[in-house]
Amino acid sequence: MTIPTTMAGVHLTRHGGPEALEWRDDIPVPTPGPGQVLVRVAAAGVNNTDINTRIGWYSSDVTGATDEVDQDVDAGGWGGALTFPRIQGGDLCGIVELAGSEAGFKVGQRVTCPINLPRPRPGHPAAFIALGSETDGAFAQYCLVEADDLYDVTASPLSDVEVAAIPCAFGTAENLLTRAGVTSGQKVLITGASGGVGLAAVQLAALRGASVWGVTSPAKADVVKSQGASGTYDRNAPLPKDLFDVVIDVVGGPAWPGLILALKPGGHYAVSGAIAGPIVEADLRDIYLRDITIHGCTHQAFDVFGRLVEMMNTGRIKPLVSKTYPLRDIAKAQEDFQSKALPGKLVLIP
Repeated sequence: MTIPTTMAGVHLTRHGGPEALEWRDDIPVPTPGPGQVLVRVAAAGVNNTDINTRIGWYSSDVTGATDEVDQDVDAGGWGGALTFPRIQGGDLCGIVELAGSEAGFKVGQRVTCPINLPRPRPGHPAAFIALGSETDGAFAQYCLVEADDLYDVTASPLSDVEVAAIPCAFGTAENLLTRAGVTSGQKVLITGASGGVGLAAVQLAALRGASVWGVTSPAKADVVKSQGASGTYDRNAPLPKDLFDVVIDVVGGPAWPGLILALKPGGHYAVSGAIAGPIVEADLRDIYLRDITIHGCTHQAFDVFGRLVEMMNTGRIKPLVSKTYPLRDIAKAQEDFQSKALPGKLVLIP
């Protein structure tokens, strides 16, 4: 098998709007070293994470929602300052093309990996790097990945596009549910329920035996119910108080105080996103007098993604993919993603 020396892909050249994305067909194909695998990308999902990184949203200098803004920031990636150019793309489904020594993978295996790659170290057991942020990702024809981060999904009945829709959305959702301790019989409220993470959380919470309710627009209520929700609430309407055991939140913003009050005393709130804005107001009395537990959820333990791989390979989960795009049309795909007009996931194909 002959591996080309160059490939096509998208370079992020700086923080900014879509103009910061540059299509190139002369990117050097990386060579795997010991314990590394060269993966031919079959499909790559579109996520808030990639857009947030592009505009530098993770910098403390940026306080608004995920807008198309060009911020003059230095430390806008997951782990701080990025090295440019960077190939983004945190959602990977691909085929092993070449494996370095001691990698343990064979040519032809279909693989995927988490977006957040655990890198625990002394004093920081939750440390990680993000695919497409601290290391080059899936927005190109090939991607170099450490073998220890890869999982074999050759046996999965899901398509390449469906597998590529899982790592960020389902990984984030399963991590939120795990950290909040969602169990059978509980009542769970999920914000942003028609988005990729939201629909994944609905599906996974229902699989755990929970009674699930989603916050969404009336136009998308039926989609949310089709994934396992018992009912929905209009995102512009007030929520009931003291009703839910767990709130799973990826929205934040002005509605945040109502989410805390929607919890029963002793309830759990888990957050892994802030698409409506990261700055919220809190009445601490509503938290400590009602014994509310708050979970910030980014680091994923190894067993979280391991469970997802098992569910992928046995066909127990299936993401909703609304549309696919050629990788060259990444700006249009991200524009459609941010419009929130389409439920579930959008996926790019190199």
